[in-house]
Amino acid sequence: MKVLLTAFDPFGGEPVNPAQEAVEAVADCVAGAEVVKCIVPTVFGRSVETVYEAMKREKPDVTFCIGQAGGRIGLTPERVAINLNDARIPDNDGQQPLDEVIFEDGKNAYFTSLPVKAMVEKIKEAGIPASVSYTAGTFVCNHLMYGVLYHISKEFPGMRGGFMHVPYLHEQVLKKPNTPSLSKDDIVKGIEAAITAIVENTKDAAVQGENLD
Repeated sequence: MKVLLTAFDPFGGEPVNPAQEAVEAVADCVAGAEVVKCIVPTVFGRSVETVYEAMKREKPDVTFCIGQAGGRIGLTPERVAINLNDARIPDNDGQQPLDEVIFEDGKNAYFTSLPVKAMVEKIKEAGIPASVSYTAGTFVCNHLMYGVLYHISKEFPGMRGGFMHVPYLHEQVLKKPNTPSLSKDDIVKGIEAAITAIVENTKDAAVQGENLD
């Protein structure tokens, strides 16, 4: 199995992005799966184009995208992406779309094909907090997740795809009192646990999920 693992670069004035820091440290082989990495610009349009080109080039079995969600307590695999760009801050190219669709011929929403509940269980087994999220937001993270699932539906029917948010790193919250964070090592461990669950589960676990409210 081959997993295309992507991460965004820093955005929103942050000096680092925990997604990039952790993804670069993930092992090149996890649970027997080859892991190919791709760093993505936090930019509407170009982010999807970058990953789409990597999907065509690498022909992975799974495209698994990672992004930062500052303020969340644990790792949160996303269940659904919606066909909407609505940015509260500019992206790294200064774009700030308002109430725009991502693809005119796309569905209103696409659900992930990754086993998000099984991923949460495996991450928790590794000692890392995790829960299923039902909102990927309306910034570039949702944009990329939607774009990946859109292209899978159009061109890559055998591929699975999805997205997971990770919290701030400890060094990012030194001037953000009472804001949750995790170490890079814990985020790496959580991502590798999530990949293990993806490898081991073609269907999701039939468990009552730990959901992010």
